[in-house]
Amino acid sequence: MTTITKEQVAHIAHLSRLEIQESEVDGYIEKLEKVVDLFNTINSAPTENVKPTYHVLDLVNVFREDVAHDGMDREEVLKNSKETEAGQFKVPTIIE
Repeated sequence: MTTITKEQVAHIAHLSRLEIQESEVDGYIEKLEKVVDLFNTINSAPTENVKPTYHVLDLVNVFREDVAHDGMDREEVLKNSKETEAGQFKVPTIIE
């Protein structure tokens, strides 16, 4: 079991932008020691013959062939627009 100090709890609280009362420090020491013990348990698992896992599912991206197609006609795209200008959508100005 590792020993977490009050200074370490204060440092972690500072980094986390948490306000911890002096009366709460002992409880946080106990909780942080449990977390560290859990990681020590995980680190002791035998993983020598385990291949690295990059994704939980064994999927490979399937890409379609990149083929250019004609786009929609500009007039067709703009026909339902409230306002147009120079072949583009015209929208209200929001930044002065």
